Amino acid sequence: MHEGGTLGVSRETLDKLRSFANLLEKWNSKINLVAKSTLSDLWVRHVQDSLQLLHCVGNEVDHWADLGTGGGFPGLVIAICAKDLGFPQKVTLVESDKRKATFLRAVLREVGVAGTVIPARIEGIPPLKADVISARALADLSRLLELAGPHLSNDGICLFPKGVNWKSEVQTASLSWHFEYDAIPSVTDSDAVILKIKGLSRV
Repeated sequence: MHEGGTLGVSRETLDKLRSFANLLEKWNSKINLVAKSTLSDLWVRHVQDSLQLLHCVGNEVDHWADLGTGGGFPGLVIAICAKDLGFPQKVTLVESDKRKATFLRAVLREVGVAGTVIPARIEGIPPLKADVISARALADLSRLLELAGPHLSNDGICLFPKGVNWKSEVQTASLSWHFEYDAIPSVTDSDAVILKIKGLSRV
């Protein structure tokens, strides 16, 4: 595992991130948590890529919800770093695949980190009223806004990492939704951005 540069976290948190990465590599042979081709670059492709989302918000965040957490990105990384940063106070991981949900719970338990795993489809759960909603590689922007909308607090924001086609996704989503956004350049991929979205409402 190449850790490439400092992450600005404590040694204790770094150890927990390492433990998480080791668990993921062990479980990945049985459950497809991440593409096997990305395991050799796990630290940059997944850990650092997730960690950068924390720099897109301030410490006023109380509840962070991650939709379709899968192998734990970005949700588990957020949960592991929360103690260092003093935020968020609560992290909710929504993952409908029962085996992946079991993995997420195992990591939280083994690394000693607080977090709630909801093993259900996003459309079928009560409103989460989250200050931040994230989702990585889950769906196109229009679908993400549809999924996230019911779960945002009144002043909540969405953080969605997006690839090279992000502009066309924004254009399409704008046909059905009103929203403000910032496109924050990704530190791990020069073609990617993190879309920071607020003021979400239906057209």
